[in-house]
Amino acid sequence: MMLKKGVLIISCICNLLVVAQQKDSLSTKNGIDNPSLLTTHHFGIFSSRINPNFKYKPPKKPILTISTTSGNNFHPFVEGYFPKDPDVREEQSKLIWYNRDFTFIDQQTTPADYSNIVIDAVIKEFRLSINIPLDKKNELGVTLRSYLITKGKHPFSIFTGDETIEWFHSNINGGEDPFGRRYYGLNQVNFKYFDRNGNTLELHNNDFFIGGIELNHFYYPTLSINKTKKIFINFGSHLGINTSKFNSSLDLGLSVNAIKKLKLNNSYEFNMGVGMNVLYKNLINFKEVIDLGNNPFLATIESDIEITKYTKKGNYNSLGINYQIQSRYNKRKEADYYRLLGNWEEIRGGWHHGIATLYRAQSNWSFVYTYGHPNYKLSLYFKEDFLVNNAPDFQTGVSLKIPVFK
Repeated sequence: MMLKKGVLIISCICNLLVVAQQKDSLSTKNGIDNPSLLTTHHFGIFSSRINPNFKYKPPKKPILTISTTSGNNFHPFVEGYFPKDPDVREEQSKLIWYNRDFTFIDQQTTPADYSNIVIDAVIKEFRLSINIPLDKKNELGVTLRSYLITKGKHPFSIFTGDETIEWFHSNINGGEDPFGRRYYGLNQVNFKYFDRNGNTLELHNNDFFIGGIELNHFYYPTLSINKTKKIFINFGSHLGINTSKFNSSLDLGLSVNAIKKLKLNNSYEFNMGVGMNVLYKNLINFKEVIDLGNNPFLATIESDIEITKYTKKGNYNSLGINYQIQSRYNKRKEADYYRLLGNWEEIRGGWHHGIATLYRAQSNWSFVYTYGHPNYKLSLYFKEDFLVNNAPDFQTGVSLKIPVFK
């Protein structure tokens, strides 16, 4: 009799330990725990932009995240003149941008700022992050980000290489060489930007650099709507130290995120998130930096929906769609009077994008698949710019999350 009681007690303890392990495992959903979906924008990679946080609460254990991203960026060479005289600006603003006739002679007779840019590369990002629960309401995240500039040759960039993208354009959608990749040559690196202050940013094939270190703090308040409406809100504060030689500086940001949870049945779960953030770029410059946009703030709005199906073993598969729109890098008013010069005779589609897109909001869609297992979480995604800004044109990524310090 005592033996049976002992076996029963041990069995109950084992069951409780299994349940506890499952609650602490990565196969238990904690909102929409996406990988970093930030673009490989050729200006953005030098600043500490902000990812949304669509989790319900801090993780129970520290989580280590290893991720890599690949994006194809392409802008043909284009020059920009920005007249300083108010009368000239007014005159140029009356003309549509491609018919403007401002001609620079010298800084005394026709004063103007000048810049040029050409971008052709597959940019690869590598992130190493750790998220540490401080208590039941606070979480600290530390991220190290780095970048590699490549030609994007197969097999290292199967989906984001020039050959794949131009095959898609030629055979499925877009037409033959719509933006001039074939005209300038596939699998090239041509990454050079001359800013209006006379500084040059130039990168070459296989150039590698540490982009910076980011500190992210999230606070998860306890609200009545957590239980009654299954709506969760968190607030974030963000500090970024940019370490590249082109933008040695400090950024500061704030964010707010809301998540709605809907349990469909025992097997399915639906989550929806909306987040907003604002980043003050270059709050402090540690030395002279490249002009990476004269708009000091980068504001972003994101929305995300995700459907999850649990397996009989307690693991899960999720499919999610994320939409992101980020404010422009340059002040909008300059687009009313700038003069752009480029190879428009040969490259009729997008020859002006290198400068023109800096005056437009950047938007993109991401499609994410995640597999959750007690010991790890694996996410795959691809990102498409449907406005065809080519910054980047197409982007893919993979992320692995594992609990540490068990």
